[in-house]
Amino acid sequence: MAAGGDTVGDGERTAQPPIQGTGKERRDGARQESEGSSAATAVTRHGEAGPAGRIDDTAGTAPEPGPLDHRERRQLDVVRRFGTTGALMLGVGAIGAGAAPVDNPLSGIRLIGLPARIPTVAMACAWLGMLMIVIAWLWLGSLSWPGRARMVSRSQLDRTVIMWAIPFAIAPPLFSRDMYAYLAQSEVAARGLDPYVLGPAFALGVDNPFTGNVPNIWRDTPAPYGPLFLMFGRGIATIVGDNIVFGVLLWRVVMIIGLGLAIWAIPRLAERCGVHPVAALWLSAANPLVFFHVVSGMHNEALLVGVMLAGIELGLRYPNVWGLIGAGTLLVIGGAIKPPGFIALGFFGIYVARLWGARYRDLFTVAAILTAVFLAGMTIITVTSGWGLGWVETFDVPNRLKTWVAPLTGLAGAGGGIGMLFGLGNHTEQLLNITKVIGYALIGGICLRLLWTSFHGRIDPMRGLGITLGALALFGPVLHPWYLLWALVPLALSVHDTRFRLGAVAISAVLALSVQPTGAGFELRAFVLPLSVTAALIAFALTLLLVRGKVPSLWPPRSGASALTS
Repeated sequence: MAAGGDTVGDGERTAQPPIQGTGKERRDGARQESEGSSAATAVTRHGEAGPAGRIDDTAGTAPEPGPLDHRERRQLDVVRRFGTTGALMLGVGAIGAGAAPVDNPLSGIRLIGLPARIPTVAMACAWLGMLMIVIAWLWLGSLSWPGRARMVSRSQLDRTVIMWAIPFAIAPPLFSRDMYAYLAQSEVAARGLDPYVLGPAFALGVDNPFTGNVPNIWRDTPAPYGPLFLMFGRGIATIVGDNIVFGVLLWRVVMIIGLGLAIWAIPRLAERCGVHPVAALWLSAANPLVFFHVVSGMHNEALLVGVMLAGIELGLRYPNVWGLIGAGTLLVIGGAIKPPGFIALGFFGIYVARLWGARYRDLFTVAAILTAVFLAGMTIITVTSGWGLGWVETFDVPNRLKTWVAPLTGLAGAGGGIGMLFGLGNHTEQLLNITKVIGYALIGGICLRLLWTSFHGRIDPMRGLGITLGALALFGPVLHPWYLLWALVPLALSVHDTRFRLGAVAISAVLALSVQPTGAGFELRAFVLPLSVTAALIAFALTLLLVRGKVPSLWPPRSGASALTS
């Protein structure tokens, strides 16, 4: 997808407003110390620091894009209905091809349970829905691309996201069985046992219905999540009892609340970073990965990203000591849900240090306050949980599992295979230990480098956060498609470079179609997948013929669009 006239090119031409934002974001007195003399504010390349440590790398902004014309509104209606139909198809397919409980409560119902008795048809419906959602998202993007003379409004985008999300919110889970692991680990905690020591199979027994729904790789593995997440799960477990369906629905409500926090913060942070809010929301919140793996799959990335972004936004609204403490507390909560959230503390601290004047004493003061907040917060959480420092092990639990799509893990596996081929023995485990150390060293080096360059104004801290989280996902021993959301959301709201957006769109579309609707393979039913995918592709081609000429082009013309920023 190319943007018409959205010529936000390479870093030398990229423009951004100050991190304080405009209008209501600058009402805080602490951020107005240098507003009085705009003539003295030097616009610098690559975001070099202006007065008072502001990151100011824009020479001005173009007028807001206008509303869609009549033809484009009709195209939007078709796109919205096309995507909603795809979501409904996925909802139907989820009954027979989703990550339903082992004892599917819908299978015995005469009409609603029909897809559960015809898995090939259900799988074909699911794949058709996936294809329809992805192409509808791409069409929507051509009406939401930054730099257009006319763009989808915020209310139009919000209504579209809601229409597409509702079928996922009420349908059985898809793409992953991790939510059953949440339920089982929460039940372990609710029974007064330590989820950081005991896996569900040992703590609950293999015959327990919670254990029976957990993927095999997680049955004997301790919990890999932060203590606050498990404390919250312990409360949910006491509410749902042994009702798995109620537990799944309750966890889905929790994840949607987390997504709502992210949707609240994304447009506000995007304005601070000079990216149009609609363009940022389209690439992040309206992304198929969010519908598939947050609303339907219920991964706790929703809580992690939502709390993290909300904390940063509130902290930038009130960049004083109390605001710093409050926002730091929220970021500690995000990290106590899932450890990657702790990285946001550093980049948020850089934001505040620059707002305070970008002096080294400002940096050290902010670092001291946030360190105290981290230590106090995690001490309270650790003592309250009753599990001690077991949460420290969460940094390594996921790494005990091997996902060969992780580049360094795949490299170690290839090295082990080559060693066996040449008769040198199987040294895969040793190579995995080496690549793990290399990966962590790369992640640490990238993080420190970006913190330093962010403090000196050569890169926006939000971009540094996104790149660091992307490095964590890419160079870590384990990689899943939904890990992309760690990096995608911060980058979507802080980077308007066309090449980045094109790459993010392509990667999102491919990864959205890379996970089976069931979240598992078909070793004993190998015929299901090729038959269902073939049927889905044929039906998808027919649906494209039905809407031919009624939807936007995937490659909007460059004429007629003006740059959002200049």
